[in-house]
Amino acid sequence: MKINIRSLLIKKDLKYKERGKRISLYFLAPSVFGVLLFFVAPFFVVIYYSLIDNPINHELVGLENFGSVASNVAFRQAARNTLQFSGIAVPLAVILALLLAMLLNSRIPFRSQFRTFFLSPMMVPIASIVLIWQILFHYNGTVNEMLAVFGIGKIDWFKSIYGQIVIVILFLWKTLGYNMILFMAALSSIPKEILEVAVMESANPFQIFWYIKLRYLSATILFVTIMSLINSFKVFREIYLLTGDYPYDTVYMLQHYMNNMFTRLDYQKLSAAAIMMSLVMIAIIGIMFLTEKHFGRDVEG
Repeated sequence: MKINIRSLLIKKDLKYKERGKRISLYFLAPSVFGVLLFFVAPFFVVIYYSLIDNPINHELVGLENFGSVASNVAFRQAARNTLQFSGIAVPLAVILALLLAMLLNSRIPFRSQFRTFFLSPMMVPIASIVLIWQILFHYNGTVNEMLAVFGIGKIDWFKSIYGQIVIVILFLWKTLGYNMILFMAALSSIPKEILEVAVMESANPFQIFWYIKLRYLSATILFVTIMSLINSFKVFREIYLLTGDYPYDTVYMLQHYMNNMFTRLDYQKLSAAAIMMSLVMIAIIGIMFLTEKHFGRDVEG
């Protein structure tokens, strides 16, 4: 009798589990459908467009579009500017945010005020940010007026070789606060016992940072770097509002090229450029994952 009751309970439990799985699938179905419709399907459509001559004939041309895009002068200029911008802005966004987090993590006065100051850009709308930057870096703007005090001539910031410097400053102003908060949370999660033992063993601050803190921060550094890299590729929005479709050469980014291809209905080149940019990003992120795995393996162990 006891065995039969136990068997019945097991069957009942399995029945409830199966029912729970079915209900879960019902709830997940709309999300899965949405992902397939709006993310997976467009991904394959982009690949298809990159392999045809145009959306009307639908004739397969293989990798011809990729070669045409790679040899395009505008694309090369945009790719060079984008890589240069990301190569400067992303390391600065990570390193400066980490330094600020370590500074605010120490016992300094007015920590709350500093934290609020660096987080305030996240609450400012994009239109307001662009307006502020136009006032600051206009030919007759505030920055040039300040430089005139020191006898420096006026600079047309958005139409000169200094244009990318303005965009880097804008990018840092927007992202430092968010990155800093992530690093502060990671620093607070480092076991205090390990730090105390290191101090007792006469380790200096640099050794504590390099051999302990950096190892525990490796995952956060990877996440912050990836997010900063993605955001650096999305800086087109601010540049477009500041300079329009065809800005000065130094601030002409990949997004400008793809946006112009879209307005000209050149979907095949747009798709080829998007795939090439995606492959580069995947390669960079893969390298970062391998680096993080190397530095963080002893912490995980």
